[in-house]
Amino acid sequence: MFLYKIDDDVSLKLPELKDAERVFELTDHSREYLRQWLPWLDETTSVEDTKGFIQSCLKSYAENKGLTTFILYKGSIVGTAGYNQINWTNKTAYIGYWLGKEYQGYGIMTKAAKALTDYAFKELKLNRVDIRAAEGNSKSRAIPERLGFVCEGRIRQAEWLYDRYADHIVYGMLADEWTSK
Repeated sequence: MFLYKIDDDVSLKLPELKDAERVFELTDHSREYLRQWLPWLDETTSVEDTKGFIQSCLKSYAENKGLTTFILYKGSIVGTAGYNQINWTNKTAYIGYWLGKEYQGYGIMTKAAKALTDYAFKELKLNRVDIRAAEGNSKSRAIPERLGFVCEGRIRQAEWLYDRYADHIVYGMLADEWTSK
């Protein structure tokens, strides 16, 4: 079982099937808010869909291809953060995240992204961490900016969001930059 304590209020834990109901409830409650920037909400309509998501996360973790965690805030699951993909050949992790609407503004995601970046470099010995966010998603983009990631460019029409394409802004951090901070 993976459990990474960040501070007294925030931890990251490996998903478990028993978490499906809470995660679906959180998703459903924040659906309209999250839908603006996440393309998978129309396919997540039941607890069973969330169980399928958890199973795919656990498979990716077992195969050493990714690490999705649930964010605990004061003991309750409030979102997800993790490595959507780990490219071992190039020693790169790609961080993705979302947080329930009512948990915004407490610094939770900044703490989670910082912990994942630190873990990638110190524990996994990776060389690079990427965070990509839709150009208009200022809250998501603020996370890597706050952590000192370098804005490296734009990927045009990188993601289809229901009725439009969104450009992604790419942020990168290298291991030697992180350790010299």
